Parts: sequence; C-alpha cells; structure tokens
Amino acid sequence: MPVRTPRLWSESLLTSGTESKPTTEAKPQDPVPRHMYDSYSQVVFPFSSSPELLEQYVNAWGGIRTGKLMEHLDSLAGSIAYKHMLGPTVETLGKINERGYYIVTASVDRLDMLSSLHPVRDIRLGGHVIYTGRSSMEVAVTMEALEGPGKERTVMLGRFSMVCRDAQTHKAHPVNPLIADTPEEKRLLAIGESLKARKQLEAQHSLSRVPPSIEEAQELHGVYLSGLNRTEDHSQYEQVYMHTTKLEKTMLMFPQERNVHQKVFGGYLMRLAYELGFANATLFSRRKHLRFLSLDGIAFERPVSIGSILKLKSIVTHSSSKEYPAVVHVFVQANVVDPLTGAEQKTNDFRFTWCDDGGEPLQRVVVPQTYAESMRWIEGRRALEMGERIRGLRKLELS
Repeated sequence: MPVRTPRLWSESLLTSGTESKPTTEAKPQDPVPRHMYDSYSQVVFPFSSSPELLEQYVNAWGGIRTGKLMEHLDSLAGSIAYKHMLGPTVETLGKINERGYYIVTASVDRLDMLSSLHPVRDIRLGGHVIYTGRSSMEVAVTMEALEGPGKERTVMLGRFSMVCRDAQTHKAHPVNPLIADTPEEKRLLAIGESLKARKQLEAQHSLSRVPPSIEEAQELHGVYLSGLNRTEDHSQYEQVYMHTTKLEKTMLMFPQERNVHQKVFGGYLMRLAYELGFANATLFSRRKHLRFLSLDGIAFERPVSIGSILKLKSIVTHSSSKEYPAVVHVFVQANVVDPLTGAEQKTNDFRFTWCDDGGEPLQRVVVPQTYAESMRWIEGRRALEMGERIRGLRKLELS
C-alpha cells in the first residue's frame, strides 16, 4: 500500500484549503484489536533478474545504494502502521478528513547492518507491528537477501516508532490494540514493551538532563590531555578538531518527493542525510570505501514543507579502531532555512556509523574543543558501544 500520494501536485495546489472538513468532531470508536500478522507487509526487489532495476540502485562499487533501501524501509513502516489501523485488506489510505487521523514517524530507533549486501541478490523488505501503546506503534522491519528457494540471509534489522494523531485537533489518537497468539508473537510483544521502557530510561539519562558518567568524563579528559601534549608525545595518531570535520549541503525541496500528507517524505530525508554522512565519514577516514554498520537513531521533530530550503549539516563526532580497523560516527542535522531572515529551525537529527573492516588501523582521531562538542563526542561514544554490544550478541546467536 503506497504512502506516497498519486495525486498530481498541480491538483493539490488548485484545491488547497478547499477540501471539506467535518462540521462536528467525530466521536472516536473503540479500536478493533488486530493480530500481529494482520499488519505484515513486504516488497521484493528482483535485482538478480532485472538489470534495469539494478541499474537504478547500483553504487560506484557494484553494490546496492543503502540509502535508497532505507528510503523504502521508511515507506514500508508507514504502510505497515496504516495497515494495522485500517485492516489487512486495505488497498488505499483514503482521505484524512474521512479517516479522521494520520500517522507520522516519531523516530527510527535503530537500523543495524548484520551482513553484507555483496554479492548482489534479490532483496526482500518486510515487517509488522510488534507493540502498541495508547497512540503509538513499534514497527519491526527486516531486510533479507534471497539466496535461493527457501534460503534467505538477514541483512538488516530495524525499529520505527510511529504515532497516530487526530486529523482535526492534532492530539493523540488511539490505535488498535495488538493481539499476540503464538509464543513467538508474545516474545515480540515483550521485546516491544522492553524497548519502550529502555527508551524512557535512556531519555532520563540523556546528556541534556544529566552530566556524563565518571568513566565518560575520565576518557574525555584523557583526550583533552593528549591534545595538550600532542607536540611532546609525538603520537602516531593525527588529532582532528571536531569543528573542522563539518560538511554541509543546502537544497530546495520539490513536490516530487512528497508523501500523502503533502510534506517531504521522511525516507527521502533519510537518504539525503545518509549520503552526506557517508561522504563526511569517507573524507575523515581517508578510506576509499566504508561499510555501513548502523543507523543509531533518528528524531523527527517537525515536518518539512514542499518548497522549503533545507540545510543538512554533518560532523564527525567519534572515531575508533577497536572493533574494526576504522569506525566513524557521524551526526547529521536537518534545518529549514527562512529565506527572508536566514533563521534556521531544526527538523531532524540523524546518527550513523560506518566502518572499514580491512586495512591498517585508523590513524586519525576526532577531538572536541568546546563543551557542546564534548557532549557530541560522548554521544558518539555511546552509539559505538551500543552497536558493538548488539553485534556481539548477534555473533553469539550465530555461533
């Protein structure tokens, strides 16, 4: 079920502000409980049998453009959320004023690359709702490489947090409760509940609320001291000040990349941020090609309107050579710029990690200079530690 609108932009402009609205606010009915399998959706990309399709997605090294697949994952998550609300037989979304609500992506909690996309195979994206709150849903998505009849290899796992809003008041709108029948579904529901509790705990320990831990402060101080003594210890590592790693891109948002809500499609923003972050990580690491490891989080604060001037700002926040010879964490912020005043308003935050699992250890380390940069440095450190733990658990499962 598409979440991009088939409606012409010229038609949208002509009818803007003239669509009928309910004269009285409809009384919400009790949502019908849905089974977990009711929302399952998938899409298959037959790359191995369609050279024309592969040509649209191939990158400079003969692999698949990960950013474009992320774009489809976001679209899939939105489709899954609407399917949970509207029922498994739904084919179109209909009009918002008739439906009475709309669904938006609140955040992308994680996307972890578990294995390589090489060699190129057919790719299947799939997922379903695994947890519901009062007005929110957790959607789990997978990316699988199809290697033969009945043989698939999980390439990526991820989680999207979706929220439902009333079309008139824009307040929270109740979502359909979730039914878990099988032991596997009950375990997924328990995972969803634990993830919600973990997110609440992480929010309480956010650096915007509490200071860094003693261990984090000590490591940060060690970086500060090494910066002071850089001319004395003749370290083999080149220390790069964080502010010198900034890389920016400014773009005009066109209607071809809009969603059903007549705003810029969130998956398109993900792809733009991914590609800018990849370029920054490549320039910093001075490696020919890096492998994507994880999307460590996206926060969607407000929608981006068609016709907006969007500025993407990226910066390298942490680097390491512990788990792999080279690991680079990049933070990307998306701002809408007012063309009359030049003022910027933040719309999205993105956090990505790339690695080079071959070659010599990374000889460059990023060093913060201000307190704000130090907090970014610690956030990057936390993201790398979390990713390392997840990949370690994955290896234990496979062993």
